[in-house]
Amino acid sequence: MRNYKQLSQAQRYQIEILKKAGKNQKEIAELLGVSAPTISRELNRNKGQKGYRPKQAQKTGSQSHENDASSDSSN
Repeated sequence: MRNYKQLSQAQRYQIEILKKAGKNQKEIAELLGVSAPTISRELNRNKGQKGYRPKQAQKTGSQSHENDASSDSSN
């Protein structure tokens, strides 16, 4: 299994700002020090009618992380 690091709340808000500033996914990835596919997945998973939703993304990501931690401890 691959280890991964979740995006922080600050990174998610930076994605929103950079996206609104017209940066593409590759540019955002380079600025944040993550891979372009990470940015692509983040944007696709957390888009609403008005675009990327960092608050929703953070809430969903935190819940997912908690679920992963509880399933790991039960093994």
